[in-house]
Amino acid sequence: MSIEYPFWLGGIAASLAATCTHPLDVTKVRMQTLDSAHGTKHPSTISIIRTSISQSGFRTLYVGLSASLMRQMSYSLVRLGSYEKMKTRLSRDGNASTGRLLLAACIAGGLGGVAGNPADIILVRMTSDLVRPPEMKYNYSNAFSGLFDLIRTDGFQGLLRGIGTNTFRAVLMNMSQVGSYDFIKETLLAHPLPVIDYQFHDNLLLHLSSSCMAGMFATTICSPADVMRSRLMASSGNASFVRVITRSFKDEGVRFLFKGWTPSFIRLGPNTVLMFVFYEQIKKAWKSII
Repeated sequence: MSIEYPFWLGGIAASLAATCTHPLDVTKVRMQTLDSAHGTKHPSTISIIRTSISQSGFRTLYVGLSASLMRQMSYSLVRLGSYEKMKTRLSRDGNASTGRLLLAACIAGGLGGVAGNPADIILVRMTSDLVRPPEMKYNYSNAFSGLFDLIRTDGFQGLLRGIGTNTFRAVLMNMSQVGSYDFIKETLLAHPLPVIDYQFHDNLLLHLSSSCMAGMFATTICSPADVMRSRLMASSGNASFVRVITRSFKDEGVRFLFKGWTPSFIRLGPNTVLMFVFYEQIKKAWKSII
């Protein structure tokens, strides 16, 4: 009989992983939003990190950690918990085909995107503050103060800023990260690598290989929606999706859609490995307790 794990286990695992990779998430958001704040074109990953540390010290790379944890305990908790529940149900009914699992991942991702949208807004604003002019900084001291300030200034409708782009991005992310990770892992387990004839086993090497490939796929698929989400959430006032994307295309060309790809991939690969390693260990610990 299969064990029913608590819904929140995925949120805990994702929070642990996010704590390790948060500096890269900060760098990614700052790269994606720098143009709209300063008009600087094509900043590199190293230059963003160097500028951040030189201006405010190493601690600046952990700005917004409270918002990141709030995001994982809403967005990731829902997307991972929902996917695991649906996967368990499909496996129990004998309907766990690749197509059905990818559909389940898409649905779970959409639910997670809606649940985590407010925390996403606060995270983007807190991490992009360093590259914004003084008069445009939000200066949130923590995630909860940012949430209250957002409601106070923009009303409850402010919690929905960028929700369409964010939910679309969440669907793509869960499908391309979680769905493809499961598919790649099962494929590597079932078939030895050609040329070197190496057979994978269910261990850290398998998790690392699967997550790196899934991370590269997910980063590329999600990059356009991720950039637009960051810019919409970092904007204030009544800036619409059409206005933001039109100005970005005009000023920077199509390559702006892949800004922050390098830190996104560097973050997403280790984040995926850590998330699943933590997840498996937490599930094992829970199984031993009950």
